[in-house]
Amino acid sequence: MTEATVRPPSFWLDDVAETLVPRAPLEGEQSVDVAIVGAGFTGLWTAYYLAAQDPGLRIAIVESEIAGFGASGRNGGWCTLHNVGVATWLRGPKRAAAVALQRAMFDAVDEVGRVAAAEGIDCDYAKAGFLTVVRNEPEVERCRKLVAEYHRYGFEETDFRWLDARECDAKVRVAGTRGGVYSPHGAALQPAKLARGLARAVERRGVALYERSPALSAGPGAVATDRGRLRARTVLLCTEGYSRHLDTGRRLLPLHSMMVATAPLSEAQWKEIGAADRVLFGDARRILAYAQRTADGRIALGAGALYVHGSGAIDYFPPDGPPFREAERTLHDFFPTLRGVAITHRWGGAFGAPRDSKPFVRFDARAGLGAAGGYVGNGVAAANLAGRTLADLVAGRDTERTHHPGVQHASPAWEPEPLRWMAVNTILKLGAAADRRESGGRRAGLRGAVFDAMSGH
Repeated sequence: MTEATVRPPSFWLDDVAETLVPRAPLEGEQSVDVAIVGAGFTGLWTAYYLAAQDPGLRIAIVESEIAGFGASGRNGGWCTLHNVGVATWLRGPKRAAAVALQRAMFDAVDEVGRVAAAEGIDCDYAKAGFLTVVRNEPEVERCRKLVAEYHRYGFEETDFRWLDARECDAKVRVAGTRGGVYSPHGAALQPAKLARGLARAVERRGVALYERSPALSAGPGAVATDRGRLRARTVLLCTEGYSRHLDTGRRLLPLHSMMVATAPLSEAQWKEIGAADRVLFGDARRILAYAQRTADGRIALGAGALYVHGSGAIDYFPPDGPPFREAERTLHDFFPTLRGVAITHRWGGAFGAPRDSKPFVRFDARAGLGAAGGYVGNGVAAANLAGRTLADLVAGRDTERTHHPGVQHASPAWEPEPLRWMAVNTILKLGAAADRRESGGRRAGLRGAVFDAMSGH
């Protein structure tokens, strides 16, 4: 990292046309109406909708690095629904509200595309849906049951549909597919282009964006950085998986997902694989894999999960390190003919995992303090909905969004260290062991049941 530019931590940020020169940092003391900590998707969407609702509102964002440096510039580019916490609510007493939340997530996928088009953000948006492929009998049973469950809640075949192996292969040919679940409510996109474009869009609306301005403290009335201070009537914490220094209640735990990107594939290789419409695809394991065909003809694939003792968030991983082995193994397992294809990029990023896997949007009007996050790796569309919801709460607007499950929700706190490290790694090991058993044709048994209970699945 030089004084002038930021070294791209992911393929996505390496792929943007602009040079990653940080904006000026916050200097001295300033007063604003709303101070936002974090220039990722949550912070940027919140600022965007607040500025749209009230153009006279004085809004400032402080970011420790550059806009999109964290999870928003590192994720898989899956603009889809949130599928863990929402499913938990669907099975509970908040079912009707959870159905409304799920439909709002469908709308969020379209809203991201609409805003990108309106703001001239070329983020390679392609709405072709997403496909969860299943590759063993236990996964077939589990996913067919899930589709039936969604239909009982009132969703249609046009929302969630079981496909047989032939139908799956017509979309993308993953080796060993036995069938899968398809939903049209998903879009592939280039997340760093979206984040960087949103940063420019909020600036056009008068929002001040200060980069290289890490928040040392943030609470009611003020945000302090290493070189300045914002006084504000409203302070919003939008740091998601990068919240360790501000998350005194241990509400969000950073889990790292590891990604790889291949060199661009040939036309013949893509003819064999499919995904011509850039449908998103992944598997049905508990520690799942997810992938997309990029606009320039690569496969970008993520797999695995890593927790760092003390809730650390790692910015750069050694490209030849062991954390990437699972993603590379999955790539070759999905597409054996790609074993000789070069992998040009390897990166990881942290996403926020609440103890109960449920996303949240919170705002205390009396204290002027709010926060949103807990997307468990499904934040591209969820952050858009959270940003709109948080903007509604700040403005005092009573909307359908402000009554969704997750609004004012507080997840249980994670355990203190070293119990936290032990608990998280136990959960991850149980999930991986359950996946191995199912891949071998056996039932997941107690391992799977305990993982599902502990992780919120």
